[in-house]
Amino acid sequence: MADAGCHVTVWGRSAEVVRQIADQHRNEAYLPGIDLPASVTATTDAHEAIAQARIVAVAVPSQVARDTLTPLRGALRDDAVVVSLMKGVELGTDRRMSEVVAQTLDLPDERVAVVSGPNLAREIARHQPTATVVASTSPDTAAFVARAVASSYFRPYTNPDVVGVELCGAVKNVIALAVGISQGRGLGYNTMATVITRGLVEITRLGLALGAAPETFPGLAGMGDLMATCASPDSRNHTLGGHIGRGMGLDEAIAATGGTAEAVKTCRPVLELARRLGIEMPITEAVVRVLYEGLPVDQLAPMLLSRPRRSEVVTG
Repeated sequence: MADAGCHVTVWGRSAEVVRQIADQHRNEAYLPGIDLPASVTATTDAHEAIAQARIVAVAVPSQVARDTLTPLRGALRDDAVVVSLMKGVELGTDRRMSEVVAQTLDLPDERVAVVSGPNLAREIARHQPTATVVASTSPDTAAFVARAVASSYFRPYTNPDVVGVELCGAVKNVIALAVGISQGRGLGYNTMATVITRGLVEITRLGLALGAAPETFPGLAGMGDLMATCASPDSRNHTLGGHIGRGMGLDEAIAATGGTAEAVKTCRPVLELARRLGIEMPITEAVVRVLYEGLPVDQLAPMLLSRPRRSEVVTG
């Protein structure tokens, strides 16, 4: 947004990080070696950060979104748009993040947008070219947000399919964790391609059951983001899966990864949602069983491959 010409105020809990962003235009904890734009400042006061903002981008871990946003109810400008950058499904409610945003801040759907795509943070911070998807039920809101983020290296596309875009962003992290586990066990590209491809099938099944548009899944928010997250060493979910595949316990793997690997918390509500809808998601189920039910990592691949054989193409 700063490189697109916006003045950006970052809110953060850590006074040290906030001082570093405001005074040195650096964030060594999360983006080491990167100079932030001069128009970016920071504060520990959330109300100060949003007081005059036309666009409020929410980029906190998905499972703390409700607690973080609740104190801000009623504090936004009447014309402010809230953009969810979060990739998850809320534990206990199975709500998508845009639903949490709208409910918590008491906003109509037309004032909420979602951004998702192959958008690994370090690559964006280095100005490496990429595209993204801005989704909103309101075409005007989507276009407004797209204008605010478009730059020479960052190309936004708009999409009215909020459900599909959001589910792609949430479930791809679970698939990336499965890919990381398989690669941590020394499995190769055949396995990776199989998990990615069948993972996209799982995402599509769930999305279609919830009314998403089929065109979303082979696009940037679907296959594009899935490929980037499953293949990149900068993906925290892939990295965490690799640690688990090499024998670490969950807590140890989280500590070794650093930052938030959303799949750890998201996999269970995604599976709950799928079961409630009668949707089969074997990769997601396997990840849940490895993380929380004691399934040995060596059993993940056999569990997937031992399922009943069927046609890849379902007709009728």
